[in-house]
Amino acid sequence: MRFVPAAAVLCAIAATPAAAQVDLSGAWRPILNEDLGHRLDEAGAAPGLCCAGGPWIGDYTGLPINDAARLKADSWDARLESAPERQTILQPGAYWAFSPGGIRISSLVDDASQRLIALRLYRSGLAGATSREIWMDGRPHPPRHAAHTWQGFSTGVWRGHMLAVTTTHLKAGFIRRNGVPSSDAAVVTEQFMRHGAFLTLARIVHDPVYLEEPFITTVTWQIDPALQLPASPSGTIANEVPLAKGMVPHHLPGANTGLHEFARANGLPFESTRGGKDSAYPEYQRTLKALMGKRGPS
Repeated sequence: MRFVPAAAVLCAIAATPAAAQVDLSGAWRPILNEDLGHRLDEAGAAPGLCCAGGPWIGDYTGLPINDAARLKADSWDARLESAPERQTILQPGAYWAFSPGGIRISSLVDDASQRLIALRLYRSGLAGATSREIWMDGRPHPPRHAAHTWQGFSTGVWRGHMLAVTTTHLKAGFIRRNGVPSSDAAVVTEQFMRHGAFLTLARIVHDPVYLEEPFITTVTWQIDPALQLPASPSGTIANEVPLAKGMVPHHLPGANTGLHEFARANGLPFESTRGGKDSAYPEYQRTLKALMGKRGPS
């Protein structure tokens, strides 16, 4: 039997990466085949692909929202995004991955131990760019009273070949860009799964304030070594839509005349566009059929 020095064995073990970890670093371009109509505002931005055009006002179909979320979304006015104090708000953590932009993932590694400390995700999109860190060194989440930010505080662990991420301390934001809200109590769990040249992310938003049950979405990217991501925007404030000083664009309860447009355009009963956990399941087709027979389209 050949003798192998113990020191050599230890060195070999130390140099061997953890079997569960998968390299996620690199530039990833988006594959726009999931919920395209909610992700792109302009159909021309996706030539040859149907359904682009952005989310409709009042379209809450398939969203497990409660009455509080519905009321807040009904009051939303698109001019709000042009208010000077909101123009530098990009994609909050409960929504960020749904933007159609590419991402770059880079690793922060301790030089001495070669242990992974964090993953940094930089995302670019039509509306600007954001970055976030996923801490991989086992540090705890801050206490509940700690400051909340747009991207929150994220920690990750490997479960087999899947990276599981938990994000807390998020500011109140949205889960869809037509005013459907997320609260500062929301917790987002994410599972990053690499399959060769493809990276799939399954995201679950848990929000005790605005959701009847967790909201699940998936997005996919493809590795692209030649992808060039734009730099972060300068954050310049523009007077795009003149607003009176101190005005907060909104609709009072019952005053938003645009809520019925989606139902009318698609021949649907208005009740079927109001969301709720039941609307997220295939069995809702029976409810929709009953509504169509009872009241007809809006």
